[in-house]
Amino acid sequence: MTIRMGLALIGAIALLAVAPARAQTPSAYRVVHGWPVLPEGRILGSAAGVGVNSKGEVLVFHRAGRTWSEPLPLDAIKAPTVAVFDAATGRFLREWGAGAFAMPHGLSVDAQDNVWLTDVALQQLFKFSPDGTLLMTLGERGVAGADAGHFNRPTDVAVLPDGSFLVSDGYRNTRVAKFAADGRFLSQWGRPGRGEGQFNTPHAIAVDAKGQVYVADRQNDRVQVFDGEGRFLRQLKGPEAGRPYSVAVLADGGVAIADGGEQPASGPDRSGVAILDAEGRVRQRLGRFGNQDGQFRMAHDLAVDANGALYVVDITGQRVQKFEPAR
Repeated sequence: MTIRMGLALIGAIALLAVAPARAQTPSAYRVVHGWPVLPEGRILGSAAGVGVNSKGEVLVFHRAGRTWSEPLPLDAIKAPTVAVFDAATGRFLREWGAGAFAMPHGLSVDAQDNVWLTDVALQQLFKFSPDGTLLMTLGERGVAGADAGHFNRPTDVAVLPDGSFLVSDGYRNTRVAKFAADGRFLSQWGRPGRGEGQFNTPHAIAVDAKGQVYVADRQNDRVQVFDGEGRFLRQLKGPEAGRPYSVAVLADGGVAIADGGEQPASGPDRSGVAILDAEGRVRQRLGRFGNQDGQFRMAHDLAVDANGALYVVDITGQRVQKFEPAR
């Protein structure tokens, strides 16, 4: 047995099962060459967040040439930071977000096609309507905190069916905060550590059809799964899952994990995407380090569309890629 095969076997054993589903997660995905199609002479900035709406549009939250530096800058990026593509063709449709964000991070799209964005420099999250109207802002601009009205580098948002929402908070705080649909603080869970319900950089968050909450606990090299009240259920962890920067729940109960890798690090497999079936078995590991199609420098976030295609943003590679099921 080769070392690679051994690691795959260990990873499959180490990853605990997710809820059974009727259908089977596709056993293979393939990169879609030539997707997306950017205007001539354009590249994306550091691509941090991605989501898909019900119209088949892919939204990418990027930094438009700004790079991470400490202390984080508070002045707004002048260029547009949200790029929108047609999921089927990759055609560039429009862009927005100029003069609104300082350090873009998470992007989520809810069931009503509202767009939720987090900014780790501004210490805020924003809810926009499908037409781009600002509906809600939480957090105090540029002010860090760990109470009901403040965040400390919030990373992502997941919206529940009743309109309440969860925030992974984040780089400096180690908690998940829950809010009512109108933005009222309800509860929180998590503290620093490596035990059950403890975090070291909760970097992304997702919710499945049963209301189970998946948190990419990045520096602890795992995805933790909770019920809707924050009670620990299980964890997904293993060599194939790597260092989870993001997690997406597939329609049949399977899970896709964006492994950003240990950065900086050497080796050809330090970043990629792990596809798990509904029983938690690793079906496929997508990508390796590089700039070619199907490769990643640092996979940072991912989303899935109604047809099962995956969209993965590469924050260091400054791009988004599409992977479709190999039928």
